[in-house]
Amino acid sequence: METTEKIVESYCRYVKQWFTIPNIKCRGQYEVDLLAVDTTSPSKLGLYHIECGVSISGSYSKLTNKPFSTEQLRIRVQQAGQRRTIGYFIQRKFEQVQVLAELKKYGFIPGNYQRIIVTWGFTDEAQSVAKEKGIQLWDFRSILQQIAARSRDHKTYFTDDTARTIQLFAMATDGRKSKEGRTSGRS
Repeated sequence: METTEKIVESYCRYVKQWFTIPNIKCRGQYEVDLLAVDTTSPSKLGLYHIECGVSISGSYSKLTNKPFSTEQLRIRVQQAGQRRTIGYFIQRKFEQVQVLAELKKYGFIPGNYQRIIVTWGFTDEAQSVAKEKGIQLWDFRSILQQIAARSRDHKTYFTDDTARTIQLFAMATDGRKSKEGRTSGRS
């Protein structure tokens, strides 16, 4: 499981209070990054299929609506750009027959769950297509900020390494100083 996927899972568990199942293998070398179930509403379960595609590379950081091509995906120098398109997620992550078959085993039938893409920003065109296709886009930076805010507001001890690391970082960078105001540098 990639670091970004672990962070998204921590967000779903500790901020959203959802149950999660990460890294579900499908036939044909496909994989579901994360399934989540929201049980907080007594009247209806919320079901979510979440895929992560986070890149901080300047030219590939935002999710785009550029054309997706399976042929271009096979060309090594084209792969990064192809994986940053909304079409890639729709065709390879959400509508792939092998993925849908695996989701069905967990009770995720098309129409009874929501699809989410987590990314480092997105173009207006990608957001428009996502909305049209019933896909939510989450900005990874917002997820980090929400985990940090929850860490500051709720002094819980996270046993999850990922959530705990973000909590410690948030506490270290929130502007509060120790009694001394700095480290002494002595052991």
